[in-house]
Amino acid sequence: MKRFTSIILAIMLIVGTCAFAITANAAEKDLNFVIIPKCVHEWFDAVNQGAQKQAEVLSEQLGVKVTVDYRAPSAADVTEQNTILEQAAATQPDGIAIDPVDYEGSKSVIEEIQAMGIPVMLFDAVVEGSGLSSVGNNFAEQAALEAERLVELLGGEGKVAVMHGVPTAPTHIERYEAHMAVLEKYPGIEIIDGGASQDDVQTSQQQAAAVIAANPDLKGYLCCDGAAPIGISAAIEEAGKTEDITFVGAENLAQILQYIKKGTIVCSYSTMPQMQGSMTVLMLWEMSLGQPVPEFVNTGILYIDQDNIDEWIEIVGTGE
Repeated sequence: MKRFTSIILAIMLIVGTCAFAITANAAEKDLNFVIIPKCVHEWFDAVNQGAQKQAEVLSEQLGVKVTVDYRAPSAADVTEQNTILEQAAATQPDGIAIDPVDYEGSKSVIEEIQAMGIPVMLFDAVVEGSGLSSVGNNFAEQAALEAERLVELLGGEGKVAVMHGVPTAPTHIERYEAHMAVLEKYPGIEIIDGGASQDDVQTSQQQAAAVIAANPDLKGYLCCDGAAPIGISAAIEEAGKTEDITFVGAENLAQILQYIKKGTIVCSYSTMPQMQGSMTVLMLWEMSLGQPVPEFVNTGILYIDQDNIDEWIEIVGTGE
């Protein structure tokens, strides 16, 4: 049995045990949770996949209908995300989970929603001092692992481009700073600006193409989000630089896995978006019952390379 499926089954068993104990004292009513990502994106589609599966499991275990209303902004824009937050709150859901484009820009809206008695939590983000529980991983560790691996592959020397994501997003800031902290330790590494993807594949491809064209001696690339690996890989291939640029990527999306299979991406460290969606629904359910939830749930970091790529293509490709 594949690793992701095994983890999901383990969670199902936990839910089965907890559900009946808690619902004995809880009102039997249908539940509706809202998940709001940064933008329309394949990585967030994977989060939604995990969330919908967990909602199905909860529905079966609780004997009520549990739905997940997935509302994605068209772009990583704080104004649009706040509008969606307000619209979601107007439906009086049982809980809302958000991956903030800019937490400070959404803070007042979030506080207003909490004042309405609607639980709010974060996913794919940790904001210190916010008081909000979150699901994700150690994003600095993920980025540090990627940077250290790239330095190792380059033998400690060469020009490396680092592409930012959404510069105001907490997760992307954390990853970017961790990349820089690692690379700056090595005097043989020259760091250059690799652009900013804005969590968009086309933007990341355009930015990477410009960086590669302006730096014919570029040896390595790093990035901070799930869209950039696809765009950067496309730019590397278009420039005919697959053998010249060592790219250590991030995440386990279907297109990213194919680039690992081809060797355009040497390896990837993934935050397991499917598991983030699953755990988000479980935490929203607990919060809707007034139960205490952890401040942070770490879903772990996957390492994917040629040794296990076929396994992950099967898992992600079949939606297991």
